[in-house]
Amino acid sequence: MWEDTIKKLSIDIHIGPLIKKYGRCTIKKRPKNRYFDDIASSIIEQQLSGKAADAIYKRVKKMVGVGKGKLTPDAILACSDEKLRAAGISWAKVKYIKDFSEKVKTGVVEIYKLDKLTNEEIVNELVKVKGIGKWTAEMFLMFSLARPDVFPTDDLGIRNGMKKIFGENITIREMEKKALNWRPYRTFASWYIWRSLENR
Repeated sequence: MWEDTIKKLSIDIHIGPLIKKYGRCTIKKRPKNRYFDDIASSIIEQQLSGKAADAIYKRVKKMVGVGKGKLTPDAILACSDEKLRAAGISWAKVKYIKDFSEKVKTGVVEIYKLDKLTNEEIVNELVKVKGIGKWTAEMFLMFSLARPDVFPTDDLGIRNGMKKIFGENITIREMEKKALNWRPYRTFASWYIWRSLENR
């Protein structure tokens, strides 16, 4: 897949230079035993900067007793709301991550079967959980399943990156139209757009 991606994107006047600058995209499929942890961390990361989200995520793992291991439904459910809040999660996100844990544990959301579904079916499955919307589902599609053609216009980094490339006045509809040039590898193009913000 990577060779085809390079062939398509390296000739693009916007993404090509970013490929030369940042090298090979590091997105790859994650093992199924990481799915719960990946989605739980995305819930924690909603509307936070990378550094803040990472710090809170580490505190949550320490608080629930998994340390450097993976978050699990049982570990989350066994931890009081107050302890999770003390780790830095908002009260709303405490409810979200508890709801997610409960739905996974009871089989309402079968996360370990998600890789067998289409992108649309995955989004529909995940939004059954309170607090999981399109953005969280798209992060899972991109970074856990490595689905190659996802373009997350709800992501602030993507919006800022597209404005950096195409100008401050670009609209969401125009972003989507520009991204059509990167099909069927919009996930990888998005990764380079995120990377382009590192020197701002």
